[in-house]
Amino acid sequence: MATVNQLPDALLVKNYIAGDEQALAILIERHQSKIYGFIYSKVQDRDITDDVFQDTFIKVIKTLKSNSYNEEGKFLPWVMRIAHNLIVDHFRKNKKMPMQRETEEYSVFSYMSDTSMNIEGRIITEQVEADLLRILDELPADQKEVLVMRMYQDLSFKEIADLTGVSINTALGRMRYAILNLRKVIEKNQIILSS
Repeated sequence: MATVNQLPDALLVKNYIAGDEQALAILIERHQSKIYGFIYSKVQDRDITDDVFQDTFIKVIKTLKSNSYNEEGKFLPWVMRIAHNLIVDHFRKNKKMPMQRETEEYSVFSYMSDTSMNIEGRIITEQVEADLLRILDELPADQKEVLVMRMYQDLSFKEIADLTGVSINTALGRMRYAILNLRKVIEKNQIILSS
């Protein structure tokens, strides 16, 4: 019989939702170095990494406690996606403008420009994203999983191989077939993915 530490992630998640606090501790310990390393590789700062790591698991706990976790994805890729989103939020919030003094060559107004997207641009972007999500659903599950992990979660093929339990060559092959299949779907439906 398997010890508690050997239980699969899905069962530990189920046990935690059922009230077993120890199950979450095992999950955190099991995946801590991978998640922490992923966050640190993006932010390059220990304090920020600690904060994002903690925020990631606060969000994980809230989601699990509210019963809004769906079993479709695996636990680790789901947590990585949460961490990735929190990293993006961190950089958005802390966008620092370079400090400059007003001189003849430099004016504060050279930094002030409206880079926000106009309504037409936003509508086009939303339509392109909707089209892309629709055609992603036409891919086989294994190809879609690799493509999402690579393009949206920014994972390396080694990380993808580890998370999906396949060799790097298999992960690369699935990515290649995903792109080929996407091209076919795009051509078949005559979808234009640019404004």
